[in-house]
Amino acid sequence: MDPDAVRTGSRVPHGGEPDPDLLDFSANTNPRAPDGVGDVYAAALEESRRYPDDDYPAYRRAAAEFVDCDPAAVIPTPGGLAAIRLAMECTLEPGDEALVPYPSFGEYAREVSLQGATPRFVRYDELCEIGPAVLEACALAVVCTPNNPTGDAIDPDALEAFATRCGDAGTTLLVDEAFLGFTDRSSAAELDLEHVVVARSLTKLFGLPGLRAGFAVATGDRRDALATARRAWSVGTPAVRVGAYCLRQDAFVRETRARVAHERERMREALAERFEVHSSDAPYLLCDVGDRDVSTVIDDARAAGVAIRDATTFRGLDSHVRVAVKDRTANDRLLAALGVHNRDDADRETEHD
Repeated sequence: MDPDAVRTGSRVPHGGEPDPDLLDFSANTNPRAPDGVGDVYAAALEESRRYPDDDYPAYRRAAAEFVDCDPAAVIPTPGGLAAIRLAMECTLEPGDEALVPYPSFGEYAREVSLQGATPRFVRYDELCEIGPAVLEACALAVVCTPNNPTGDAIDPDALEAFATRCGDAGTTLLVDEAFLGFTDRSSAAELDLEHVVVARSLTKLFGLPGLRAGFAVATGDRRDALATARRAWSVGTPAVRVGAYCLRQDAFVRETRARVAHERERMREALAERFEVHSSDAPYLLCDVGDRDVSTVIDDARAAGVAIRDATTFRGLDSHVRVAVKDRTANDRLLAALGVHNRDDADRETEHD
């Protein structure tokens, strides 16, 4: 990490509402967690009187089964962002350039800069079209799928072709799959390419943002570098025990995917009556509020008891908010807070009349 970059750096704004009296639609986390998580966590507390097994074998096996890779390729990390930083620490040097998508997760550019490298911003939906000349000038390229905050996932064939071009150019490809678990798409870990690093998070899919559990996937010399640089005992025993348990809850994952897909479409149709809504494969929707004042939209929602994400903090967006997709009851409260007519209620009123 570059000391000068640390001294001149700054924090990145994120979703997440500290006021417990507000319904939080600013953070894209599952409102539900798998049954039995509390018991697993409680059982892990006594084990926490010892240091964790720094090899984390059970957690690595569960993660490998989840993304279909060799357990040896899994590097446990305290959350997906820790996997992103680890990959950048092992790849970038001061003076390097890195391809960073926009609008997208703000931490990419920050982490690049903290290594003393320079982010080269590219529209997220044009990134996989970048040619050899640009790639050869960059030590790293970052892809987010589904992208945050837009929500669209990258076509697997396009991602594989881009990964191949990165390899030909000698560029490391970092694929952030924090929200991919909400889809049935396969992980880039299945590409099994030594220049590709995958970052995964358990925060969003399993509704446990405070637990801090994630992992990176890499092979060959890249995997060895990440394993060497990883901090010892960096993931606590409760996190790995709960994480391994969650990763094997197939029925919970299927139910979550189905619920999110259904509710997302229902919300999209309702929100489209008032806003321009971006199509999404993720548990959130990006809404263009047009000529309305973004702050007013946010303040009005808060007055109705709901927190939504100010998306103008994302590079390239100036009239947008982002809303999470929760369960039906919570989603109806969001729609009401945004002054959107609930189509299901309207249908019931019509039938009653």
